[in-house]
Amino acid sequence: MALGNRTLILARHRHLKWKALDPLEALLMILCGVSIIGFTSSVLLDVVTREIHAPWLWLQQVTTGFFAWGVFIGMAAAARRNDHLYLVEITKRLKGPPRTFMESFNRLVVLGVALCMAWFGVKNAILDLGSFRMPSLIPLTWYTASVPLSGVLIALFAVEQLANGWKNGFEGPEDTSDLAGAIE
Repeated sequence: MALGNRTLILARHRHLKWKALDPLEALLMILCGVSIIGFTSSVLLDVVTREIHAPWLWLQQVTTGFFAWGVFIGMAAAARRNDHLYLVEITKRLKGPPRTFMESFNRLVVLGVALCMAWFGVKNAILDLGSFRMPSLIPLTWYTASVPLSGVLIALFAVEQLANGWKNGFEGPEDTSDLAGAIE
């Protein structure tokens, strides 16, 4: 998805990504923006309505929803963009089999955590069907469903990067820069 001459999809680590998942990454980035705007706006409105002594109590529930979904959708987007969860500074200094081992190990750990998020997140969301937020009586599941969804997406992106890394190698053009020159 392009915005003018800019795109929401990073070219960095392109060799680790399937083009078929690019629209999903773009959607996640848009949802992150919506979450940030929604969170910020609801906090601002909450403060203003409290200051004028006419609080909208339901705004705290809106804020919580935007925050929860923003955090977990953002975590999935960051996993696809290789901006989060990986030991990048260690692995980018390695080459060949040691690099493949470390990159694979990192992603297998992330995959394991993502699968736990999905499994236990579903169990938690089901339990939360019986718990409600006051005063709106919204089931807590509306908030906690972000956890298993994020887990599934992170697992998908970990598998994507593992498959492409094993096929194309984990080293990309962005890893060839001279680190010594960057320190000076």
